[in-house]
Amino acid sequence: MYKILIADDHPLFREAITNVIRTSLPGCETIETENLETALALTLEQDDLDLILLDLNMPGMHGLNGLITLRNEAPTVPVVIVSAEEDKQIVLQAITYGAVGFITKSSPREQMTDALQQILDGNVYLPSDIIRASKPETRRNRSDENRIPVELLSSLTRRQLLVLERMATGESNKQIAYNLNIAETTVKAHVSAILRKLGVHNRIQAVLSAGNIDFAQYLRR
Repeated sequence: MYKILIADDHPLFREAITNVIRTSLPGCETIETENLETALALTLEQDDLDLILLDLNMPGMHGLNGLITLRNEAPTVPVVIVSAEEDKQIVLQAITYGAVGFITKSSPREQMTDALQQILDGNVYLPSDIIRASKPETRRNRSDENRIPVELLSSLTRRQLLVLERMATGESNKQIAYNLNIAETTVKAHVSAILRKLGVHNRIQAVLSAGNIDFAQYLRR
């Protein structure tokens, strides 16, 4: 079964996330630590770690610098940021610096369980409510930053738009297949076509680009 390292300096949160893991992933082994130095040592010592849950604000982290250090020392072990931070730019920077997911500590238990399962299944998890949110005073500027050109959006078929819409809400391929009543292999084919048509290299870039799209407008055509 899975072996997960929980690196957080708050004992109550470590206990809470351990309970979530043991309930949703029976038989899963957890290891706990409260600072970056020990997290690094344990990561190098435990050669069968499946996942690291990393707090941004524990001792030694210095924000995202700790993530960068951990990724440099152990590039093959997936790292997920688990933080009280809910700033969109911090979330995006964490993914840019190599995290495979970002889970907010305010997430409901069910959402946290789903996020962990998606990540362990090999997907990237982004908190869709944060990714799609923008402050009123900066909404216009942000919508212009990563906007997908109209001609590229128009090149997507209706089915591809539906898939992209669900990708933008953080759904995995399996969830998209279920919700659209199509095979998972078909979803994967649509995702590949979407990436090619939008000129992006991976799912994360596609999701970020789709953050401000009014899908209803394009699906009406």
